[in-house]
Amino acid sequence: MATTPEQLFAALDALGIPHQTVKHPPLFTVEQSQALRGQIPGGHTKNLFLRDKKYELYLVVALEDAEIDLKGLHRQLGATGRFSFGASDLLREVCGVEPGAVTPFGAINDTEGRVTVVLDAAMMEHETLNYHPLVNTMTTSIARDDLVKFLESTGHIPRIEHVSGRAPDAP
Repeated sequence: MATTPEQLFAALDALGIPHQTVKHPPLFTVEQSQALRGQIPGGHTKNLFLRDKKYELYLVVALEDAEIDLKGLHRQLGATGRFSFGASDLLREVCGVEPGAVTPFGAINDTEGRVTVVLDAAMMEHETLNYHPLVNTMTTSIARDDLVKFLESTGHIPRIEHVSGRAPDAP
């Protein structure tokens, strides 16, 4: 049974992690989020649920306007073969969320540690970050360091990598 937003909030509270949540109509795309989010401060994000050719799973989390080279990302992250998007059924099974509500908070449902969480270094420059709390009818704000603390509490040590724009060592 997937974790509810209320259970997620209780887990954050138990970890001593401050969070603030705003309710809103369902949002399925970055464009909808930009139009309806109002004045929620901090970095707004997108989340890519990916799998490689050996079905290793990755959750890549970046700023909403980040340009990510999906054709070359597998090399950068050491994956096997090019990435493709993980199927909706796999997303539900592993992260306990529906398409349109992909979030690093879904790590709470990945009790087998199947997903490698990758946080874009540019996103991590923001003090406050915003994610869906397992459903796309709310947005939860959390400090970047507290996001890492939360992920670690679920057994997911996030990789903080430059995945948006030109790689730092690229010509």
